[in-house]
Amino acid sequence: MRLRVITPLAIVVDQTNVLALRAEDASGSFGILPRHTDFITSLAISVVSWNSADATRHYCAVRRGVLSVTAGTDIVIATREAVTGDDLATLDATVLARFRTEIEAERTERVESTRLQLNAIRQIMRHLRPDGGRSADGIG
Repeated sequence: MRLRVITPLAIVVDQTNVLALRAEDASGSFGILPRHTDFITSLAISVVSWNSADATRHYCAVRRGVLSVTAGTDIVIATREAVTGDDLATLDATVLARFRTEIEAERTERVESTRLQLNAIRQIMRHLRPDGGRSADGIG
């Protein structure tokens, strides 16, 4: 099989002679072998591993993404960020932890941005009221 891991900026992995692949989606870990049926899934933040024909095991940490299998021979992983490495423990401990921290920071930023937008809408709505935003006692 051929495996390609691509990000918006680079082709991180392009390897032929892949014998088996393991990945993880929301339902858990799964494997892909040659002649697998066409398949598509959304990956979790995880480490994808595969065996090549020379009996070497390879690893790539992915920051979510989409995995597709076509014609049982072509596996493509499109992800926002990917880091390859030979040491599973290092990828798991450092890279995945960084991915998770960045995702949490992005979530916090989105929440804060939404709060600011809602406050701005409230201010606009207050000024658009027929009474100019003043209450019945004349205090805004």
